[in-house]
Amino acid sequence: MKDAASAQNAKKSADQKRGLFASIALFFRQVLGELKKVQRPSRQELGQMFLTVILFVAVVMVFVGIIDAGFGRLTLWIFG
Repeated sequence: MKDAASAQNAKKSADQKRGLFASIALFFRQVLGELKKVQRPSRQELGQMFLTVILFVAVVMVFVGIIDAGFGRLTLWIFG
């Protein structure tokens, strides 16, 4: 437990010693390092995900349209 706390304190002191531009450069190096770890989908997986999203959006549009039409008719019935 003490090792983790001392490592965290050492990191804080190292971050405080860095200048503004060094911190910005470190940030971009870390971002690029993380982007290299990203696994991109294949063309087939991308097409499948695209169709899934389009289908889901269409279903939600139909649902919202039905609810909207129902509230519209209810409003006309109430306020005539």
